[in-house]
Parts: sequence; structure tokens; C-alpha cells
Amino acid sequence: MGKIGPGRGAVTSQIRFEGSISETRPTVRPRNELQRNQLSAFGEYVAEILPKYIQQVQVTCFNELEVFIHPDGIIPVLTFLRDHTNAQFKSLVDETAVDVPSRPFRFEIVYNLLSLQFNSRIRVKTYTDELTPLDSLVPVFQAANWYEREIWDMFGVFFADHPDLRRILTDYGFEGHPFRKDFPLSGYVEVRYDDEVKRIVAEPIELAQEFRKFDLNSPWEAFPAYREPAELPKLEAGEKKPETK
Repeated sequence: MGKIGPGRGAVTSQIRFEGSISETRPTVRPRNELQRNQLSAFGEYVAEILPKYIQQVQVTCFNELEVFIHPDGIIPVLTFLRDHTNAQFKSLVDETAVDVPSRPFRFEIVYNLLSLQFNSRIRVKTYTDELTPLDSLVPVFQAANWYEREIWDMFGVFFADHPDLRRILTDYGFEGHPFRKDFPLSGYVEVRYDDEVKRIVAEPIELAQEFRKFDLNSPWEAFPAYREPAELPKLEAGEKKPETK
């Protein structure tokens, strides 16, 4: 390799310095009307083929196609998106859930699909409540196995015909579903190692009272080390200081 002359190196460093200063505006994805129109047309095409299951189609502000379907349409709609010639969404990138307790169907299940053939993505959404099970997507996408186990563990959404629906993140015997909005932040039990029984035990959580009371003026005053010392009673003339035991 040849050595870079002093003049060339100086020009390069100057260009980088000027570029870092001039780029003050945030990076915004440019609006692509052609891509937006193509996604909108494809969404309408899918809705016309499967009108029984598709309830709404929209393109977000970031040119992302979203399809809202009835819970009964999980298998037929996603099978169509995987196998149809004009779709070929053969990769299940992610499957997750959202909990909105104010809705009648509080859980929104989200499927993110990728088509390597057309370099395109689609988001499919459906809904359910605490008691109504959904069809498992494992027969269509094997990748949905652990995703649905995670949703069952965190949100408590049951998937019918799942080959191995059990918890995947929490411990054995865990009660409740941590990602539900009505699940307390502190949880119900605490896990610790008991030196007497030589094993890990789960006990009902106990929080000291001082951690429950906070003064909004200064959050540090809730802890003993940062509290002001208690005022001692003043002694009058001729009185002796009481003895401390």
C-alpha cells in the first residue's frame, strides 16, 4: 500500500469535519408515492380475494402495509400470503401481542411477514380476549412455535392445536402473565436461594413500608440514610440529660 501524502490526508479530514457540522437536520425517510400506491393496490387485491376474513387494510405513514383480519382467518389468510404467486411472504419475522385493557378484545396479535422474492413486508393483526383461544400458526410457519409460547407466557393468550404450549421465559410454577397491564410491577412472589433448605424458594413478596411512602419533594427522603435527624427535646436550665439505655 502506498502512503497517503500530507495534502490528501488533510483534504479528507476537512471534508469529514465539514460534513459532520452541516448535517443538522434529522434523517427522515423520503415519501415514496409509487411504493405507497403499490402497497395500497396489493392490500385492496388481497381484500377482494379474501373478503370473508379481511376487515380493514391500511398503509401507514412509513409505507408499511397493515391488514386487519378476523380471528377465524389466521390460517387461511396467512397461508394465502405465504403461497400465492404475487405475495410469497415465506418468512415469519416476528409474532407478538399488545394489551389494551380498555378494549372489549383487549389483546391484539401482530404477525410480521417478509417476502424475500419481492423485498416487501406486511403486518397482519387480529384480536382476542382472555378466554377465547386463537388458532396456532405452527402448521403454516414453524417459526411461530416459540413466538406463541412467549405470547402465552407473557400475555396469557391461548393457542389451540399448538404442539408444545408451555411457558418459555418465566420460572416453573410462575403465576400470572407479566406483560398484562393489570399485572403489578413488583409481581406476586419473590425468588431467592434458601441456605437452610439448600434450594431456590418462591415466597410472597414483602416490601418494607419505607419503600411504599415517598415524599414528592425529595425522593431520597424515603430512605433512612438520607432522612433528617429527629429533633431532640430541649432541656431547661437545671435539668439533666436523660440516660440512654
